[in-house]
Amino acid sequence: MCAAALCLVAATWLLTVGQERALRRARLMLAGPGAAVLPPWWSWRGLLPVITFRKEWWCLPAGVAVAVAGESPLPLAAGAVAVPLVRRWLRARERRRDEDRRARGVIGLCGATAGELRAGLQPAQALLFAVGATDVLGDAEARVLAAARFGGDVPEALRSAARQPGAEGLAGVAACWRVAVDGGAGLAAGLDRLEASLRAEMDQREELAAQLAGAWSTIVLLALLPVAGLAMGWALGADPLHVLFHSPAGIACLVIGGLLETAGLCWAGRIVRAGEEA
Repeated sequence: MCAAALCLVAATWLLTVGQERALRRARLMLAGPGAAVLPPWWSWRGLLPVITFRKEWWCLPAGVAVAVAGESPLPLAAGAVAVPLVRRWLRARERRRDEDRRARGVIGLCGATAGELRAGLQPAQALLFAVGATDVLGDAEARVLAAARFGGDVPEALRSAARQPGAEGLAGVAACWRVAVDGGAGLAAGLDRLEASLRAEMDQREELAAQLAGAWSTIVLLALLPVAGLAMGWALGADPLHVLFHSPAGIACLVIGGLLETAGLCWAGRIVRAGEEA
């Protein structure tokens, strides 16, 4: 067990040192002609490796700690299996945050474009200023800016940008642009109505998330109850880890409990997500 822990620490150290060397090499390559690059030993911080963990890799030290306490390799294996699962969950949460940020950016884009139009700018110029103020277009920003600057098909570029998750409101901006150009309607008024509609939808999603926060808290509390039970048994003087990892009945209880815990979490999470989607 100690050898496994030492191998884990060594692998982590090599990974972080390699990342630090790559960053140092990138700074050397991208430094300007007059930039002074200090050697890594110039300060005391360069004498120590900067150990940085991605969040999902904390499952491995936790597994090592439980494995040492329970004198069993099962927690270490469980920690290794948990790394990709936690990474997937973190990436999904990051995607949801990006979608929310992009949706807010679309609302800001509508308001900024309408404000520039009322200030007297032409639609293309107003869109250029608004896009520069709000980073919402992502990979499609170059295409939209080129269409607005050189007289291209701006609605089509906006519709292509609307395919990004969270940027669906750009399809409404493209429709307002098309109507304003073809039918002569006021673009600022249409963008104002679109902004109000998107803002109302955002407020509704936030209210729903606030109402479901209690359900998510209950799910997390239920997930932590087994850990609280093990801590309580340890505090009473028992050795629950030894029973779980070194007896047939304990291993059977561990497997059945883990399956029931996973099924319960998946079921509760599915119910909450169904409420969010509805």
